[in-house]
Amino acid sequence: MSGIYECLKNVKCNHPEKHLGMHFENGSYVIRAYLPIAVNAYVIINDKKYKMIETDNKIFQANFNDKINKYMISYTDSSGYEHKYYDPYNFRPAVSDYDIYLFKEGKLFESYKTFGSHLIEIDGVSGCNFTVWAPSALSVSVVGNFNHWTPGMHPMININDSGIWSIFIPGISENEVYKYAINTSSFGIKMKTDPYAFYTEKRPRTSSIVIGHDFNWNDSEWINKRNILGYNDPVSIYEMHLGSWRKNGDKYYSYREIAPMLIEYLKKTGFNYVEFMPLTEYPLDISWGYQAVNYYAPTSRYGRPEDLKYLINELHRNGIGVILDFVAAHFPDDDYGLYMFDGTHLYDYADPRKGRTPDWGTNIFDFGKNEVRSFLISAIMYWIDEFHIDGIRVDAVTSMIYLDFSRKPGEWIPNIYGGNINLEAVSLLTELNSTVHEKYHGVITVAEESSTYKGITSRSGIGFDYKWNMGWMHDTLDFFHTDPLYRKYNIGKLTFTVMYAYSERFILPISHDEVVYGKGSLYQKMPGDYNLKISNIRLFMSYMFAYPGKKLLFMGNEFAQKNEWDSNSQLQWNAIGKSEEGLLNLINDLNSLYKEYDDLHIDENFSWIDFNDVNNTVISFMRGNIVCIFNFTPVERENYAIGVDSPGTYTEIFNSDSSRYGGSNHINKNIESCNYSMHGRKYSIEINLPPLSAIYLRNDAL
Repeated sequence: MSGIYECLKNVKCNHPEKHLGMHFENGSYVIRAYLPIAVNAYVIINDKKYKMIETDNKIFQANFNDKINKYMISYTDSSGYEHKYYDPYNFRPAVSDYDIYLFKEGKLFESYKTFGSHLIEIDGVSGCNFTVWAPSALSVSVVGNFNHWTPGMHPMININDSGIWSIFIPGISENEVYKYAINTSSFGIKMKTDPYAFYTEKRPRTSSIVIGHDFNWNDSEWINKRNILGYNDPVSIYEMHLGSWRKNGDKYYSYREIAPMLIEYLKKTGFNYVEFMPLTEYPLDISWGYQAVNYYAPTSRYGRPEDLKYLINELHRNGIGVILDFVAAHFPDDDYGLYMFDGTHLYDYADPRKGRTPDWGTNIFDFGKNEVRSFLISAIMYWIDEFHIDGIRVDAVTSMIYLDFSRKPGEWIPNIYGGNINLEAVSLLTELNSTVHEKYHGVITVAEESSTYKGITSRSGIGFDYKWNMGWMHDTLDFFHTDPLYRKYNIGKLTFTVMYAYSERFILPISHDEVVYGKGSLYQKMPGDYNLKISNIRLFMSYMFAYPGKKLLFMGNEFAQKNEWDSNSQLQWNAIGKSEEGLLNLINDLNSLYKEYDDLHIDENFSWIDFNDVNNTVISFMRGNIVCIFNFTPVERENYAIGVDSPGTYTEIFNSDSSRYGGSNHINKNIESCNYSMHGRKYSIEINLPPLSAIYLRNDAL
């Protein structure tokens, strides 16, 4: 017995079920329990108590002639408090051999149904089943208030010596706080959060919390609509950081509190998707969520998981889709998290030349390890299944694809062919996309990817639905940053982007990355005084919404926030004046036009009218039957002629100089075409172009 005691006391027991619980030994049935904080103990059968004898240091047992199918253990601690519970070792953990097999093959894409904490009932007894992967651990035990956070008091079972540990603990109910005490050969006992925790304590606390998953969804109309969405449907995304959009004094609004405010605002501005910067639980506010620790737990900063479900449900009921920013590339060093989880580089590459990010000081997931693949792909499946999200934007894809990303020669390890592509990451991303698309019609996947890697959005390639068009973003912002007097020398920055506009399926991103770290706000990027800046922003937005590609705007850009984004403060709502309200009207109308006219959201219908008028710095193109003209100088162009394909009356459906948007209201009335060919087109029209303006025209007969 002393060997059993030493094993349990030193938290090194990996098969407690062989010693604890009920066993047939020497002609009788023995019920044995390890109770390190007990003064005395009893077995309770049909409300009758049978005293347990302490046979060794804190190992108690009682002998019976007959097999006992259902019993409880009762013990009193030094304070006199009586603990009473069904014996965990009288139940088999709820883990199937097939799930273990699939997990180890990298194919258990609903692993969240097996791992983590799950409230279940076995043989009429309610409790919680805990399961965790820690193959190099000497032992793993569950600790919490229910056992005074005593490592080894509830040792888990190493199922079939698979490195997957599990235990069913009767009596555990919702909101129980817990961690795993993992005994490692290198670092002793480490208190770790559950990698599959579905809810965690609010920072700075780090424990996991047992919860159920019930929620009364009533968004079926939206889900049914989503199922038939395709690439030709409009996608206009409002990217936001939930904690700094609006604040309640110096506090965050909760998921539920922000719901009505956000929905009203999105309706006012016309966006049909909202993209939340990462909501997976993270310890450090200033990371904005990009250094996640708990991939299955929405951050408790803003409330409980059911509160986030409420927010998403309400967004869906109002016709607004939800995209979640997700970091599949790397994770931080926090001691309670994934790093060195079982004393080894379990989730990351061990060699720092492959497993450490030079820029962020974080750890790169081991994309080739099957269990890690199950973990990452399952996380995205979980968010789609449990939270009904409509899209995933995968962060830092370039850093995943390239082994030499941000590394000097000699600081990276080539792949098996001697190249710089991380074949394991490419394989993971490809499988992620194919799995999402196979199971969830209408759910979109987006890559933040800035290289020239081919096939990011190809079904025969990696298979994302969309890729951020970083080239368009950089060149267009550079052009608009230029003083209008010199823009004619840089107009190639605009026209060149069309050369690759169809090389992938693109989203045009004006994201949070462009308004931080000294880059300046969109307002600050524009040249000139206040009025010129506002006019340039009106023109910029109008150009963006006419250009091929889906749209994304980070919060604050829609009303030309003056300062850079500060995650510690809310947006500058109090600085919205008449001109800023005009911009909000402009965004609403652009979104309305974008959604109303197929020509503006079907990408494969772009054709140049003229991109050679460098001296006037005017360009024009067709989007289907819509004529789009842009004057990039603060000079009015009267009777400006361009070629068109069809005769008839052309109506101005949009003019960025409208007084509704804060402009001078130089509006064109109905314009009749003439039989004068121009720009390779049979007919032409003449219009007046206000300074720094954009105009959309449509032939009434088409």
